[in-house]
Amino acid sequence: MTGCYEYPKAARFGRVVPKSKIYDAGGLSTKQRQRFVDQVDQINWAYKLAPETINLASSPGVPEIQVFELRMRGSEIDDEVLQAIDKAIPFPILFELQKGEERRLVAAYKRPSEADACKWVVSEHFAADWEPVDKPRNSLPRALDLGGLYDKVLKELIPGAPLEGETLQECASRVEAIRAKKREIERIKSRLAREKQFNKKVAINAELRAASGDLKSLKGGRNGEAE
Repeated sequence: MTGCYEYPKAARFGRVVPKSKIYDAGGLSTKQRQRFVDQVDQINWAYKLAPETINLASSPGVPEIQVFELRMRGSEIDDEVLQAIDKAIPFPILFELQKGEERRLVAAYKRPSEADACKWVVSEHFAADWEPVDKPRNSLPRALDLGGLYDKVLKELIPGAPLEGETLQECASRVEAIRAKKREIERIKSRLAREKQFNKKVAINAELRAASGDLKSLKGGRNGEAE
């Protein structure tokens, strides 16, 4: 998977984002706010990729791309925390998570809602592998506009190759469905392990076979993984 990118100096923004602004914009519960306190040390709005900073034209749905650096307190960060930030900021975001001497690139596929142009639809997040903070950064992919750049970055992050003719939105939705189906299969396996009655085991096994068939179909008939 891809690593973190080298961004143009002209795109440097460098402002700390108060957590309170995310709380207020997202209407977070006390429990959700506590996750921020426990998992996030600081949110830094590091770069602003816009026509005037990166020399790429805006495109529908991608007028700008923001790069946020999140310094973590521990070793994990819940997807719910990243979702809250994504929903509070009305632009696509690339996250650089930093813990100790490691970093990783994380992003969701994000688009304006068709039902309400003021709201954004955000997928689950996709992540690159952890890498040392002193590892040389990658050059940004070549693109004709910001939409094309966003598309290329996300396609490098989303696990597994897109199916033939599949759009970025379709690919992200399918990988989300694969993740959900895997969680369903694990729940079925747990039920099967607990069940003692033979006739019920037979029924659960049939359910497991059906779910496994659904998973294979979502993968396009391939055995490749999409974590």
